[in-house]
Amino acid sequence: MHCLIIQPIHTRGLEILKAAGVEPREASAPDMETISREIPDAVAAITRNAGLNGPAIQAASNLQVIGNHGTGYDPIDVEYATANGIPIIYTPHANVRSVAEHAISQMLLIAKRGREADRSMRSGNYDYRYSRDFIELTGKTLGIVGFGRIGRQTAEIARTAFDMRVLVYSPSIGSEDIVAAGFEACGELDILLSEADVISLHQRLTDDTRHVFNATRLKNMKAGAILVNTARGALIDPDALIEAVNSGHLRGAAMDVFEPEPLPLGHPLIDCDGIILSPHIGGATEEALVRTAEQTAGQVVDVLQGRKPEFLVNPEVWSTSRGRQS
Repeated sequence: MHCLIIQPIHTRGLEILKAAGVEPREASAPDMETISREIPDAVAAITRNAGLNGPAIQAASNLQVIGNHGTGYDPIDVEYATANGIPIIYTPHANVRSVAEHAISQMLLIAKRGREADRSMRSGNYDYRYSRDFIELTGKTLGIVGFGRIGRQTAEIARTAFDMRVLVYSPSIGSEDIVAAGFEACGELDILLSEADVISLHQRLTDDTRHVFNATRLKNMKAGAILVNTARGALIDPDALIEAVNSGHLRGAAMDVFEPEPLPLGHPLIDCDGIILSPHIGGATEEALVRTAEQTAGQVVDVLQGRKPEFLVNPEVWSTSRGRQS
């Protein structure tokens, strides 16, 4: 048996596969055309942000499980996998703390103008300290959009470390749960945008949330606000974001996720100096990578050995899944 590793995972995950008699084989490239050629004999596949599309799944007649290394699984064709009886496992807890810390770090970087200060020092401009506005996060209002595990952790850090007022907009979470967690529920996104000094995005990407932050929504944000996205790039209209930053309406923005990924050279976001870019590293700390690889590989092994894994994207397929019927 072998498991196709579509994108690299921590060696700890590979060790777990090998110990269970599953040979990990790294794909030569993560594009779906290559994957379709290399996946046919695999009984399992582990992917990260490259996902796994319908044609690649179709090419894998022996595939018994798809391992999603992380919490966001929208790049996987869940509908096709489910229709063909293939369980998809994921790791909703493993990278929560790391992504939340990254979101906070991006807020601080923009508030303190850390990137610009570094460039000024390297160019000999020590007087930069007199020329720009530097602000504290303490006491500011943070707007959390999406109150899943990462959104909740980000809110906790902001409240505990910086005494921030936290407003939460999350249609899938009841206001009573938000209030019970110690935060303020906000039923209207535009109201949250008008009050928050910092907005942090933590929603899943769906048809309803794609480009939910369009030109109108960005204009509704408080003047001088900060926008941080560690969730999914397509939540934001990039052209509208560039306009909001270049016009000075927003103090700045930070993007750790993009549409597409990797972001191609020459993309307009790259030329917008007011937007801090990072290559999807929120969950890429050493600690998170170990946890995620262990949980992904462990659940892949569970499925291959007939045990129901802890975290299934499509639990409805378990009783009739391809592997259990073979």
